Amino acid sequence: MVNSPHEAMHRIFQQYPDLFSGVSEVLGIDFPPPTSITVLPNDLTETSPVERRVDTLLRLDTEYAEPLLLAVEAQGKKDPDKPASWAYYASYLLTKYRLQPLLLVVCQDRATAQWAAREVSFGPRQWPLLTLRPLVAGPHNMPVLTDPAEVRKDLALATLSAITHAKHPDAGVILKSMTTVLRDTPQGVANPIIELISQGLGKYPAARQWRKLVAVDLSFYKSPLSEEIRDEGRAQGEARRAAEDVLDILDVRGIDVPEAVRERITGCGDPEILRHWLRRAVTAPSAEDIFTDQ
Repeated sequence: MVNSPHEAMHRIFQQYPDLFSGVSEVLGIDFPPPTSITVLPNDLTETSPVERRVDTLLRLDTEYAEPLLLAVEAQGKKDPDKPASWAYYASYLLTKYRLQPLLLVVCQDRATAQWAAREVSFGPRQWPLLTLRPLVAGPHNMPVLTDPAEVRKDLALATLSAITHAKHPDAGVILKSMTTVLRDTPQGVANPIIELISQGLGKYPAARQWRKLVAVDLSFYKSPLSEEIRDEGRAQGEARRAAEDVLDILDVRGIDVPEAVRERITGCGDPEILRHWLRRAVTAPSAEDIFTDQ
């Protein structure tokens, strides 16, 4: 028994499924007549918990305007499923917080950024129900900051710019401008930036450039990255000295060292292995024999 206008206004479409064709004609929207109509379950509750997390969510309060919800998503590649997820986030956030949501997508790849920036409509083409319009920050629109004076004006923006331009041909110059400014920046401000850029550059070649610049330009800073770099430097120095000791012993003993053996010794970065080879070099009858146990 239908007992409210709310129920009647939607259940009538269950009772008379062809009704939508007449309604769309009245509204002046040209939908083709359906060839089949199926009444589906109307319960949209997810039967099992589904974890949905936006990367970062911020509430932005201003003095004169209504607060905004800013959802920030980092996107590494094109994903045809993402626009629907983003639309879900926006709808959910609006429902939960009753504040207008805004989506910012951050990319390091130009093609991905251009893909993410497209407007995506949901619903039939004759009458889209929703249109998703993300803001996108990426290598196509973030400034290329190679002048320390420009970096100094806004360190946060400069940090994001350095991350989004991880594949830029002038990445080394961009990163050098960062360390130039960070040398004169209080440690409490500089250290998080050092770590953020390190994380942001990931496995791109620019990450190696950044580590070298931090080791040379910011060697006096005590951050996890700088400590890691210094530890690596100490280990490399120890390995280099151990390799020289192995070669010196062989040389003093008058044992010829083939080039392949020399390269294997100098190319070894494990001090423990090199110490083992050093002990073997004292008695081994040939250079090759240091690699075997007798």
